[in-house]
Formats: sequence, C-alpha cells, structure tokens
Amino acid sequence: MDARDTFDRPLRDLRISVTDRCNFRCTYCMPKEVFGRDHRFLERRELLSFEEIARVAKTFVSIGTQKIRITGGEPLVRRDLERLIEQLAELGVELTLTTNASLLAGKAQRLADAGLNRITVSLDALDDATFRALNDVDFPVERVLEGIDAALAAGLPVKVNAVIKRGVNEDQIVPMARFFRESGPTLRFIEFMDVGHTNGWRLDDVVPAREIVARLDDAFGVEPAEPAYRGEVAQRWRYRDGRGEVGVIASVSQPFCSDCTRARLSAEGKIFTCLFAVRGTDLRALVRSGASDAELAEAIRGIWGVRTDRYSDLRSSATVGLEKVEMSYIGG
Repeated sequence: MDARDTFDRPLRDLRISVTDRCNFRCTYCMPKEVFGRDHRFLERRELLSFEEIARVAKTFVSIGTQKIRITGGEPLVRRDLERLIEQLAELGVELTLTTNASLLAGKAQRLADAGLNRITVSLDALDDATFRALNDVDFPVERVLEGIDAALAAGLPVKVNAVIKRGVNEDQIVPMARFFRESGPTLRFIEFMDVGHTNGWRLDDVVPAREIVARLDDAFGVEPAEPAYRGEVAQRWRYRDGRGEVGVIASVSQPFCSDCTRARLSAEGKIFTCLFAVRGTDLRALVRSGASDAELAEAIRGIWGVRTDRYSDLRSSATVGLEKVEMSYIGG
C-alpha cells in the first residue's frame, strides 16, 4: 500500500541530498558570512554511503515513490556520483539531478551513461556581472552555459531554474526567457522563498508570479497550459507563437501545499517532510543498526503518515520566526 499523510497526500517524490557542501556561495542559499571558513560541514563518515542511499531509495519506491531527484549542496562535488546514479537507475523510476552546472561540462556524458533521465540547472542571471555577484565566487556564466550544452549533447533534457529577487535580478526575466526559448531548455522562474534564516528573506524581496507572467506576456505573449501531473510545482505558460513554454513557481504568493508529495533525505540520513521543516527524523541510525527492509519501510510510512505540513498555506508572522532548516542542507 502506498504511503499517505494526514491530508491523503501520497509520497510520490524523494529528494536526496548527497552533500551539504557547495562550490558557490549564492547570497540566498550559502552566504559567505555564515558558510565561511569556520562553518562545520558534515564529515565523510557522517554521510550516507551510496549503498545506504540506494537502499533507502529502494524502500521509498516500495511504498509508492515514483521520482527521485539528487540534490546538495552541489551534488557534483561528491566524488564518483555516477556510481550512485547507476544504482538508483536500477529502481526504474524517474531519476533527475539539480546542479549549478559548474562541473557539468566534464560529467554530463558519464551521468547520462549511468542512467540519469534529466538535469535541472540553477541559473539566476545571464548577465555575467549579475551572475558573478549572485554566486559570490566570481564564477562566469559562460561556463554554466557550457555545462548546459554538454548535458544536451549527452541527450539529457534540461530545465533551468531562476530564483528572482526584487532589486537584484528581476531585469533578467525577459532576457532569460528570450535566450532559452531559442536554445531549447525549459525555463522556470521561482519566487524568492523564506527557506532557512541566512538569506535575510523579506516579503518585499519577492517578485510575485503575477508580475513575472505580466512581464513575459508583454514581451512575448503567453497563455496558461495544463499541469502535466498532480503535484507539479510550476504553473506552466506556453508562448502564444507556439515556440515552447515557461514555468513559474509561486510558492510564496500562491502556495501549493495541498498537492505536495515530496519528502527530502539529508546527506547524513534525516528525512524531512517539508522544505520549511524545523527538524528531521534520523533514518541513518536505523539503517546502520541492521534493521530489515520491512522495518525501514514501516518507519518511513509512519513518519509520512503523521505528516501535517502546509507551511506555505499558513505563512504568517507566527511562522516567519521558526528555526527552519537551511536550503543548502535540505537540498531545495
């Protein structure tokens, strides 16, 4: 029987963080002033091994999970990641990966050969100066675009996610839409979200979905398209001239908690049932204690079965101050 929570939401999607480390210091995710030289990252022994991750993922699939996404930190900084991809590909579910693409040019073909189905690239600006300021390590946008080209050449479909923050990169909405509707990858704009505390989130910093869509409509003409499946987070908009589509993720202005089917597994084996979670539940101890597959499945089913999460529906002055887990740790 598939796992269901208290609102009858199925456990369809699993996001697996393979590392809490990243080679970028994006200002809304891992700002240098917090994740600097003295920050304690997880030690290797604390991380789930690839074999442990594959076992946990197999258990999730046994209770209804149909899609697995590999995240981080930056997942490509974990050595030999294609070995994990090979193991997860054997599960027969949709297998995707989210990356900043800084290392993708040299790894795309190996990932495709290992059985990865699709890549999502995080890219918040095409203007090089803006992009370098956002990643805060002076990384050029051209090398990200090279990674996207390498993924496409390897036969991997690519989606591009752009987080839009007021006063920072809203001027990139139209240029990015113009560029990617010509080059092929599906572009999705994301409202700046209040994940964790290090990003200094304020509602004034959010460019709402309706404004993003209005800019796109003025520039190109867009019309709504039907969602592809239950729980799809992006509102889909097709260009009226028939040249592709664009997505907008409105998790702040138009919450979609009622259809949320996602669980998240942190790099050291904690399960989180919401992106805005206060705490997770340890699975690593159970995995390393010799628990059977049935016991592991029952534990996951129990965690999901009591789930009441709907943070974005409830967002208010009462929720803003909660000690939420950082996005760089939970994997977005």
